[in-house]
Amino acid sequence: MRHALSLAERAIGLTDPNPRVGCVIVAADGRLLGQGHTQAAGQAHAEVMALRDAQARGESVLGATAYVTLEPCAHHGRTPPCCDALVAAGLGHVVVALEDSNPQVAGQGMARLRAAGVQAEWVEDPALSTAARELNLGFLSRMQRGRPFVRMKMAASLDGRTALENGVSQWITGPAARQDGHAWRKRAGAVLSGIGTVRDDDPRLDVRLVDTVLQPLRVIVDSRLEISPAARLLQPPGQVVLCHALESLEGHATAVALLEKGAELISLPGPGGKVDLPALLDELGRRGINELHVEAGHKLNGSLLRTGLVDELLVYLAPLLLGPGRELAALPALSQLDQAQRWQWQECTPIGEDLRLRARPLRD
Repeated sequence: MRHALSLAERAIGLTDPNPRVGCVIVAADGRLLGQGHTQAAGQAHAEVMALRDAQARGESVLGATAYVTLEPCAHHGRTPPCCDALVAAGLGHVVVALEDSNPQVAGQGMARLRAAGVQAEWVEDPALSTAARELNLGFLSRMQRGRPFVRMKMAASLDGRTALENGVSQWITGPAARQDGHAWRKRAGAVLSGIGTVRDDDPRLDVRLVDTVLQPLRVIVDSRLEISPAARLLQPPGQVVLCHALESLEGHATAVALLEKGAELISLPGPGGKVDLPALLDELGRRGINELHVEAGHKLNGSLLRTGLVDELLVYLAPLLLGPGRELAALPALSQLDQAQRWQWQECTPIGEDLRLRARPLRD
């Protein structure tokens, strides 16, 4: 199963909106017969790839055991059910790390395997189930909540500054942290930022520093549609969605120029003339976005945090003290400590000269 999980990791940046799955088929003596991971949407899933690999090796899988990181699908989507492929191939035993939360599967894959006489069981080691869940947090979030898993990335000094008072922020962290940040971008179906960051930094928000097959959708919160048509993020590769709060775009010259650039404009008006952020997440869920990677300024960060929409903080901490400057997030002043948002650490890892910290909300 650990090897199957390592195969599933190879599906990052490839399979969205499908989950990342690995499969290993072994003989009774433990000999590897076939292996594979899920391919791009519409192409073969992990189980079929492993069966094809066994066939290419000239190996019989009759009575063999398959280790799969996610419950084999039981429905006809872009491809036929994987549980049927395992049954047809004559597998005798299937071990699965995690149940598929897709309502079209959700235990039905295991039930169909058992009904066909295959010994199907869940993996016993909870650490392996946890690893499979971590690989597919976004897919599970979309299946269970209808919205993506939201990861907010920030780079800051030891005193919590993301930029100097004059807005200069390049570069607080070192090259290793920047490359690592692109690896996390690669995991995401979409990257979210705000008009303030676009104006200040003119970012591209694509994946460049690591190899990837897919480029994330670039989503910008721009309530009054003030973005310049010359902004770098409007250039290839990848698609751009601009979310505004305007009721009508009639006579809006910038809107015409943006549409000519290939951007998609969607109106999501919320209170106070701002974009409705919960509605935005729902819209991204409908579009099949599993993980949303936020790289924004303190205002949008604060809005997302205040509304409880952030599932994970990804903070790169540099060994610098900057003094007065821009904060991580614009949050309201508190009168008591027990009003503070509570988070729990997931990780603290040195990345080059910096630290990578990950935390998730401590929820009741």
